[in-house]
Amino acid sequence: MVSSSCICLEMYPPALSGHIPADKILAMSSRIDSSGTSRLLRELAWVFLRLGTTSFGGPAAHIALMEDEAVRRRKWVSREEFLDLLGATNLIPGPNSTELAIHLGHRLAGWPGLLVAGASFIAPAMLIVGAIAWAYGRFAQLPQADAVLYGIKPVVIAIVVQALAGLARTAARTVFLAAVGLVSVALLIAGVHELAVLLIAGLVALAARALRSGKPRSGALALLAGLPSAGGAAAAGAPAVGLLPLFLFFLKVGSVLFGSGYVLLAFLRADLVERWHWLTERQLLDAIAIGQVTPGPVFTTATFIGYLLRGFPGALIATLGIFLPAFVFVALSGPLVPKLRASPVFGALLDGVNVGSLALMAVVTVQLGRSALVDPATVLLAAASAFLLIRYRVSSAWLILGGGMAGFALRSLLEVS
Repeated sequence: MVSSSCICLEMYPPALSGHIPADKILAMSSRIDSSGTSRLLRELAWVFLRLGTTSFGGPAAHIALMEDEAVRRRKWVSREEFLDLLGATNLIPGPNSTELAIHLGHRLAGWPGLLVAGASFIAPAMLIVGAIAWAYGRFAQLPQADAVLYGIKPVVIAIVVQALAGLARTAARTVFLAAVGLVSVALLIAGVHELAVLLIAGLVALAARALRSGKPRSGALALLAGLPSAGGAAAAGAPAVGLLPLFLFFLKVGSVLFGSGYVLLAFLRADLVERWHWLTERQLLDAIAIGQVTPGPVFTTATFIGYLLRGFPGALIATLGIFLPAFVFVALSGPLVPKLRASPVFGALLDGVNVGSLALMAVVTVQLGRSALVDPATVLLAAASAFLLIRYRVSSAWLILGGGMAGFALRSLLEVS
């Protein structure tokens, strides 16, 4: 690579360059470096603002779009580097596609790039969801809005089921891991806390690997055992919906949530609906639907919920809480990507946590399905959506739009008849 000082010298004829003081050359080098970094940051902001505004279809679609931009079009990183960063996102909690955006920004432009890429990807979805939450607060009780959501909810159930099936083929790739997933489902049905189930699943998978290798990893077990407890106590038992309890709850979720953004549903329902009664079942389903129909990270469901509970300050606080851990985890793990990706210990932990997360998804999907599939029409909508997803890979955004239109039409027909 050619240094900036060489570039500066090449700007002048040899006869003149020798008369330029060294401090002037260094100053010009600094300006060129600063200009190059500024251009890169502007390019990062533009690319991720555009992706955050147009990337429908969930984390898998986001990752594919980022690969197209970062590897094929702009040559920011090689395909091997991209895969290393993608692998790292699966070893830390948080929203995978958002963390990948943050990783790319950090790799290209350090700390400024980390902040610019992550914020640019999150901001459009946050603003869109905030605007929809405001409209929902004013119009959700009108028959027209209720009719649209009546058609959207069964489509959301189909999308989650399809995502669950696809993830299960990857995560439960052995009989042992499938058994861990089934045991996790049984524990959840028995009433065991969600975070405890994830902890147990991860420890069981790690213990099985230690037995096979004959090398127990007690230090790694202790590290995992301490991870979920850091954020849980602060949010648990919050007596009212204040900004601080709201922030701490979503900070906890962002700090411990492994897997796809769809796993978020299990945590939200368990605490916000069943334990604290901050939301109704219907409000949670509506929040999930909004998170699906909008582009960008699925975790902006937190923006919608924050607005419902405390208006625009709540939307901002909830969004900050759930995404802040992703920035911290990427900053800490970025330099360790090669080691983390190759570590058999972290790989075993991840295997167990992933199947535990799928168990959460399965249980919560059944529970939410009881509220969404209320008559033959909604069952038919869910079945048709699942068929289109699996057979023709139709975008989830188009399916949700179609579900809303179908719900509106069905309710209108019922009112006419």
